Amino acid sequence: MAGKMRAFVFPGQGGKVEEPPEEMLPAIRRVVGERIPDQVKFFARAARDADESRRLEIRPDVVAGHSLGEYGAAYAAGCFDLETGIWLVANRDRFLSEVARKTPGGMVAVVKASPEEVERALEGTEGSVVANYNSPRQAVISGLRDALGEAVARVRGRKIPLNVPFAAHSPYVAAAGEKMRELLDSVEFRRPEVPLVSAVDGSVLESAEAVKEALKRQMEAPVRWVQVVETLARMRVVEWIELGGGNVLTRMLRDFELPSLRGMTFEDLRARIGRQAQNLFPKKEG
Repeated sequence: MAGKMRAFVFPGQGGKVEEPPEEMLPAIRRVVGERIPDQVKFFARAARDADESRRLEIRPDVVAGHSLGEYGAAYAAGCFDLETGIWLVANRDRFLSEVARKTPGGMVAVVKASPEEVERALEGTEGSVVANYNSPRQAVISGLRDALGEAVARVRGRKIPLNVPFAAHSPYVAAAGEKMRELLDSVEFRRPEVPLVSAVDGSVLESAEAVKEALKRQMEAPVRWVQVVETLARMRVVEWIELGGGNVLTRMLRDFELPSLRGMTFEDLRARIGRQAQNLFPKKEG
């Protein structure tokens, strides 16, 4: 693909949980009732940013999402409407909660260690796998609760436990993955308005069926964010905007040392637009 391109990227279930914006509450409550799952709150933030970007006429050439963020990316690409997205994500939350009760697990991020180092450290162990290949210097281990501590102890680097009770992106959530596949089969997707880069394998998805198949695989498959970034670089993406709150993906981008690819958050972009608008209308003196 020729020319300079812009990507929208969406983080997964991490960082601060925010209550959904007021304007989305009627739609959310129609789908899930009064108790709003955390995954729906994250998705609502992503959807709100995507809607605002349309109002500001800021368009992506390609989108990508990390884990849960793939649902935000698919929504931004126009694959389904807001209520469908809420319904899918609410059920994803429910299926993972059911697995957590039956097969308790957890996830631990390992910083300042390459995914390959982490893989080697886990060789010969049972009950834990590399779940996220986040950057050349960061990985995430998923594992069964009883096995995770021993696995993490074998790994060098700074370790950060994630606030989840399940072993996402691993064989240990297979039951949830099967239910999610059946659910996705019941939904009709629209063709994406822009390509979506799959976090399952870094491939470029341009059909409704391809996006659906990637979402069907993503529950159990590792998040290969390194491949996503490599694909965006090959597509000559020079700017990415992180929607959905926080700057976790933009911080990780520094590990890739790609001077041609600049990252910013949607909050930074909104502030920049505000400053530009103020400069158009200088204050009157006197």
